Amino acid sequence: MSNALLAETTLLDFDHPAIRTLIRDRRWLDGDDFHRIGSIHDFVRNEIAFGYNRDDAMRASQVLADGYGQCNTKAILLMALLRASGIACRLHGFTIDKALQRGIVPEAVYGLAPAEIVHSWVEIWFDDRWVVLEGFIIDDPMLGALQRRFAGRRKLCAYGVGTDALADPPVRWQGHDTLIQASGIARDLGRFDSPDAFFAVHGQRFGRIRGWIYRYLIRHWMNRRVRGIRRQRIPRLLELTSRVSPSEHGLPPSA
Repeated sequence: MSNALLAETTLLDFDHPAIRTLIRDRRWLDGDDFHRIGSIHDFVRNEIAFGYNRDDAMRASQVLADGYGQCNTKAILLMALLRASGIACRLHGFTIDKALQRGIVPEAVYGLAPAEIVHSWVEIWFDDRWVVLEGFIIDDPMLGALQRRFAGRRKLCAYGVGTDALADPPVRWQGHDTLIQASGIARDLGRFDSPDAFFAVHGQRFGRIRGWIYRYLIRHWMNRRVRGIRRQRIPRLLELTSRVSPSEHGLPPSA
């Protein structure tokens, strides 16, 4: 296993005191890999709420301080915690169709969003194979609210969720892939040893004006809508987009 897959980087700043304290307090250096991975995965999934940070390329310690994140920022924190606990991991980059954000991005500004949005998941080396971790993105209160609202619906690609198994998506660590946005994937951008390398090539390009509008206005609007979804105030959409499964996209396997 390459040392690069366990290394600290600028974004994976796991020697930061707040991260070291968290790892010590949670006793993540104790026990076997299976339970260590599960505990870290559950922490990022539920104790770091789903929400939109000011940028994708944030240091893990900054994401931890925010206490919330989306696919890319939560992936950075997850990787930092895993590597600091001795679990080798890498980043797999994609784009997702912006339809996955319908209901969170307000309809008034939905047309300003790029057609494809930068997305990533984490791959870990476990039990002599690569395993995908993506199920950490959406917290249980938000997922539960969507499951109640769309009870009986199998597929959903909106409100930050992209799954073909809404009633019981594979989001809990059981030793195999966890997934919650994969059915919204549009393009495969490849695997990277670190998020630093990925964002050096594939950062979201909003442009200066749209970037300012997103950072200081739109993301706060989106975060209010996310909080509303958790309280069962789910914006109504005239049409929901159902996407096909990752295998139907012809995406590469994780190994």
